[in-house]
Amino acid sequence: MPSPSQTQPEETHRAINPFVGLLGLGLIVAAIWVWNHLTFDTQDYITEDILPILGGVLVLGISAWIGTKKWRARKERLQLRDRLLQRFQKEPSAHKRRDLAFTLIEVNQFEAEGLDTVAEPMAELFIWTLKTALGDKQHRIRGMAASYLGILKHQPSIPLLIRTLEDDHAHVRACAALALGRMRAQDAKSKLEETMKEDWDQTVRSRSKEALERIR
Repeated sequence: MPSPSQTQPEETHRAINPFVGLLGLGLIVAAIWVWNHLTFDTQDYITEDILPILGGVLVLGISAWIGTKKWRARKERLQLRDRLLQRFQKEPSAHKRRDLAFTLIEVNQFEAEGLDTVAEPMAELFIWTLKTALGDKQHRIRGMAASYLGILKHQPSIPLLIRTLEDDHAHVRACAALALGRMRAQDAKSKLEETMKEDWDQTVRSRSKEALERIR
């Protein structure tokens, strides 16, 4: 059985809700009464002059709030990116560095801008991942590595990505095609054309077609 101290907040909460509802209803009724007792000139002045000004102020206030919120979110994201960059540069473990590299790309909203200082070591980790993360169970890791090489636009990895178009898993092949398209890799055109026509997976064929459209 609940104690009096446990039931009291619930009873208070139930008592407050009807009061708030009645207060709101009373304010609405009062506003209608006041409006109906205003002169027509005053009503016209409010609707034609005051309300547009209030509306403009409200729009400006909302815009400022949204802008401030976006600025704070961007600031927090950049601060997180800087912390991750420091961790990446100090981390000795290759696997942990790879995971940090994945996170850096994602925190950076899948853009290479701002990652110049670590782009090359990150690309080397992604290449290492494509070569060593073998087997069906690691296909997502290989796919991420292939896709993120495209985000970094790492031109030396193009031959490896072309070979990755023959990976056993369709997800990895699709990611490789996406990366080659991002880099507009001319050397990959013939292989992408072959993949677009002959690969059994619809997604791989679609990604190959998109890549060719970018390259052309």
